[in-house]
Amino acid sequence: MPVASAPFAALAREASRFGLAITAEQIAVCERYAEELIVRNTSVNLTAITEPADIAHKHFLDSWTAFGVRRWTGRERVIDVGSGAGFPGLALRIAGRHLRVTLVESVGKKARFLEDVSALLGLGDVEVRNERAEELGRAEVLRQDRRDRYDVATARAVGTLGQSIEYLLPFLRVGGDAIVWKGRVESELPGGRKAAAAIGGEIARVVPTSELGVGDVLPGRNLVVVRKTRATPPRYPRTSADARRRPW
Repeated sequence: MPVASAPFAALAREASRFGLAITAEQIAVCERYAEELIVRNTSVNLTAITEPADIAHKHFLDSWTAFGVRRWTGRERVIDVGSGAGFPGLALRIAGRHLRVTLVESVGKKARFLEDVSALLGLGDVEVRNERAEELGRAEVLRQDRRDRYDVATARAVGTLGQSIEYLLPFLRVGGDAIVWKGRVESELPGGRKAAAAIGGEIARVVPTSELGVGDVLPGRNLVVVRKTRATPPRYPRTSADARRRPW
């Protein structure tokens, strides 16, 4: 197995600060993923983060902080909304070998990249849905068995906190957790609490990266954990037009 470059070699040590054990084999998969991401980014606009050290920290380590904010069994069903280049969803699957992950990405070129890189890395239990989350999650699509199905739902860089909660909670079973990555979050908390109350949940925790021991490499980051406490009313998520007219 090739020796990992310095930024990726440091990942396992940094992840251990919040209790995540990463093997050398998993680090090698991450580095291969990064190489493919850099190559494909020249023809498909996947990410603005293109330096290997930044990919290691701002993509992989940032995604893995989800393992530090809730208790995981390692066998959860996870749905990641707005997956983009695969963060956090595909990064979570690399670290959690027995997770079953659905990646929701509305942009066709990005969805195809997710399919290609999953196959390249030999990652099973990964489903890619080239759809909009608010359409996939609506009640009339119940025949696809998407609502109330997942244990964890994630969103990183997907609209406001309230918007993210509206996208994520319909997919969760009662008792499941939505995890939303944010920078400065204080101004969005009122809207987030309003959305959570209407859609069937409550904001359980706001966890800064400093609390996880990685504030030095991921400064100014927060993870908002929203617990689903009751069934989501059928009218949520709203259509994109309705959501624009009445934002949280």
